Amino acid sequence: MYGHEKRKGHRKAILIMDAVHIIIGILVVALAVIIFLNPEGNQILLPAVFALAAGLNIFNGIHNLRISGRTVSKKVSASLQLLLAAFLAAVAVISAISFWR
Repeated sequence: MYGHEKRKGHRKAILIMDAVHIIIGILVVALAVIIFLNPEGNQILLPAVFALAAGLNIFNGIHNLRISGRTVSKKVSASLQLLLAAFLAAVAVISAISFWR
């Protein structure tokens, strides 16, 4: 019985991950199209794209870190994903500061 509950929770996590990927993907594409159509007027949306990408990487990195178990290579991969998320968050902040000046 215990193993069945564990698999059910894993399926729920995968379903939630897929939903988050779809929602953030649609938001990123929509913002990219809006920015592309009027670059001068919608420059302020560029930090939002970086922030969404950072959020998605944080979400994926934490999930991968939780399911990595004792596998060192998976932990390194999740840590690199979190490092990329930190870089994207920094780019979002720098981009926002440069646009609001």
